[in-house]
This record gives sequence, structure tokens and C-alpha cells, in this order.
Amino acid sequence: MQPLTLDDLLPLEEYAVRRSEFLDSLHRYLDRYRKVRLGPRVTLLFENRQTLWFRIQEVLRITRLSEPERVQQELDLYNRLLPGRGHLQGALVIDIAEDARFAEELAFWQTLQGDSLALCVADRRMPSHLVTCRPEDRAIGAAHWVQFAFDAAGRSALADFAHPAFFEISHASYRHESPALGEDVRQSLLEDLELSDKD
Repeated sequence: MQPLTLDDLLPLEEYAVRRSEFLDSLHRYLDRYRKVRLGPRVTLLFENRQTLWFRIQEVLRITRLSEPERVQQELDLYNRLLPGRGHLQGALVIDIAEDARFAEELAFWQTLQGDSLALCVADRRMPSHLVTCRPEDRAIGAAHWVQFAFDAAGRSALADFAHPAFFEISHASYRHESPALGEDVRQSLLEDLELSDKD
């Protein structure tokens, strides 16, 4: 997937004026193509150029960065979140109550392993790889980066809409399956894989 460049970004002033328009569009896009719920507490949000564009524009808006060299540094950092060849990449977001049980709930998720989360399609189970697995990553909270690697057979299985595809998570007492992925989500993820192969 081609990295974002300076030419892809809007000037801060233009983005700020149209921010609510972009935010509404992003929410609609995520809900239709990029978001998968796994039970009441876990959401997968898959990254691509479109989602990353908004993420970068927001960082630049908040930090008021406009110098090309500094903006390029941010681009270099965030472009690493794009999926690589034969991979899907996304954020695993865990909803944790902001109350007296916060520390207890956060501790529950500290032992999460990559193979606790998997994509299931046809007779295949493709476990994730937890990118943020260092102790310092786990200490920052309840969001992690996950990757799913696809070989040719895995991609063919995802592309065969006759077979249902879903994600499952099994972490201690938290065990859930997502609803079967709709065609819009599957097609969007397949496009990610196709674009990553062209790099």
C-alpha cells in the first residue's frame, strides 16, 4: 500500500474548516467497511490509507504542525501503520470502564496474546500477531496493533463469499465471535491485500 505523502494532505486551515464533514464521512466509512465488533468490549478497526489520512490530519491539527520537515517526520511514523505485503493491520480497541474497576479490568487484558484473536473462514483459522506486545506497550492502555498474515489460500478463502468469515477472540473468560462479515467489509479487506501486493 502506497504511503501517504505531503501532497496527499490538506493545509491546516482548509482541513479545520471541513473537519466535521471529514469526521462524519470517516464514521460512515468505518461503520460500513472497517469496523468489527467482538462482544461488548472489543472492536477491531482496520487501517488503510483513508483511515490513516484522517489520523494524520488530526495530529497535525492538534499540534499545529505545518513545517514540511516536521510533517514528513509524522508521515514517516504513521505510514508504518499501513499494512505490509500480504497483511491486514488494525487497532484492537478494548472498552474499559472509567471507574473503580479500571485497574482491575486493565490488568485482565495485560496477558492478551496474538493467537487469542483470529479470523475464521471456511476451514481456516488465521491467528493475529500482536504487534504491541512489549511490557511498555501493554502499560499504555487498552489499544493494541494487530496484524493478520495471508497466504494465497487464506486470501482465496476470504474472497469466496460462499463461506462465512468472522473474527473470534478467546481470552480467559472473554470469548466472543463477531457477526459474519458482510460483503462490504470483506471486499474492503481484500482491496487492502491487493494494494499491498502492488508495492
